This record gives sequence, C-alpha cells and structure tokens, in this order.
Amino acid sequence: MQLLSQVYIKVQSMYLESQSTPEQHRYVFAYTMKIHNISKKILQLISRYWIITNGNGKITQIHGEGVAGKKPYINPGNNFYYTSGTVLETPIGIMQGHYIMVDENNDVFHVEIPIFRLAIQTYIH
Repeated sequence: MQLLSQVYIKVQSMYLESQSTPEQHRYVFAYTMKIHNISKKILQLISRYWIITNGNGKITQIHGEGVAGKKPYINPGNNFYYTSGTVLETPIGIMQGHYIMVDENNDVFHVEIPIFRLAIQTYIH
C-alpha cells in the first residue's frame, strides 16, 4: 500500500455545547472534513481509521468502512465534504488517522489525516 500525497485534507472542528453535559463528563464535538482530490485519477474512499485522544491521555481507536455511511468517489480536482462527530470525557482532545482509498486502476492508497484539536474555545491556550 502506498502513501498518497495527491489528496489534500482540511478539517474544521466545533464544540457542540447544546449536546454536551459537562457535569457528566460528556463533551460533544463535530468535525467537517474536506477531502480534495488533486490527482489525475478518480479515487474512492473505502475505509477510515481514527485515533482519538482525550485530555487525560485516554486513547480510542475507530475502524470502519467509508465515511458517514458512504464510500464516495472523488473525481480529479473535486472535493468531498462530510461532517461527523465524537464524544470525549474531557473538554479538550485530539484526533488523527488515515483513509484508505482506491484509484480507478484498483491501486490502494493510504492517505494521512493530519492531527487536529477538539476543544472548547475557552480551553485553547
């Protein structure tokens, strides 16, 4: 499996105060992913792997097919957006991981997702 550098990933995360209950150590975060195909081939996102670390260092790993219930095809030069979420026991944490993608030649690629922060705005230093 190769590392594909022809996919650009951008992440925006947001704390969902209305769905969180801090007194029960439940902090809900949403994140929107932008996946931009800068290659010359059609790509399909077939699976994801996440490492989620809360503010106490507790690590959760998530594996699954596709994203948000889809295995999207992304044409050259196009973007795919999706929004998902996670729940932490702390008001701050980080996520990182990778996607597995396949191109139109059935070559399989590993696409790194850069580390990003999940945090209540007042907790960012």
